[in-house]
Amino acid sequence: MTRIAFAFCAALAAPALAPALVPGLALAETPATEPDLQPLTLILDWYVNPDHAPIILAQELGYFRDAGLQVEIIPPADPSEPPKLVAAGQADLAVSYQPQLHLQVHEGLPLIRVGTLVATPLNCLMVDAGGPVQSLGDLKGKKIGYSVSGVESAVMVAMLGSVGLAAADVEMVNVNWSLTPALMTGQVDAVIGAFRNFELTQMRLAGGNGRCFYPEEAGLPAYDELIYVARPDFDPGPINRFLAATERATSYMINHPEEAYARFAATAPDLSDPLNAQAFLDTLPRFAHSPAALDHGRYARFEAFLHEAGLIGTPLPVADLARDPGAAP
Repeated sequence: MTRIAFAFCAALAAPALAPALVPGLALAETPATEPDLQPLTLILDWYVNPDHAPIILAQELGYFRDAGLQVEIIPPADPSEPPKLVAAGQADLAVSYQPQLHLQVHEGLPLIRVGTLVATPLNCLMVDAGGPVQSLGDLKGKKIGYSVSGVESAVMVAMLGSVGLAAADVEMVNVNWSLTPALMTGQVDAVIGAFRNFELTQMRLAGGNGRCFYPEEAGLPAYDELIYVARPDFDPGPINRFLAATERATSYMINHPEEAYARFAATAPDLSDPLNAQAFLDTLPRFAHSPAALDHGRYARFEAFLHEAGLIGTPLPVADLARDPGAAP
């Protein structure tokens, strides 16, 4: 999975667990803990962007405070580190991805899903709408750009298999994080890992016209794109209150989309540009309405998919991967 580079790229130079450089969030300096509020540290998966709107708005609207929490929101110095920092006990929560969670738990990281942020896949295979790939079958003999191996390779194999093609029928090209530029310059014929709520708009704003083929319509089980992960020994009290606050923020966004976007965009200048404005609208219907709720079948099906793809060994029970923190043990 990937994201386009926002103007927050300077945050990558910050040390791990540095306070967020996001004006309006009161995080430029770590605030002193208020005695009547319980501190909770959350590390994002990427620079602040519309995917994080329920979190940012729960902070801005005082919903975390109402829930008795003082939440520190931290963009990562390295986007691959947040789950590892949580596993090491250096943060309470991290925003991560369901597909990565499966792999990380099988690798031995002590992590578990405790909530959902974005409840639908965002990843897609993006092509030039007027280019040579008009159907998945047209990928034979073509070059496909990618940024992250592993899960994305399995995604591509499943999508190819849905039209009778195999991995050997295409050439995979590592384009690092330059998915849209690689597609628009003809370096590749398609890219996997584009986020449908960002890269399609990015391509349009750059003068192109993209089209997405969706993994969940071409051989993959549906999954939660963005989730909250904690250590398996997490304290359910503050986690449940955190999720209740973000659920409240999501309801506010759904009921008052224009006001919600204005409040969100005011937290940093770059969030009010055309790309982020459209991304906010495109992401709005995809946020989890009940972030604590757990679909056991969804996690079992994706575990089986990864096993069939040869990426994991014996499938784990869902209880080893995900929990509803409010459910009885």
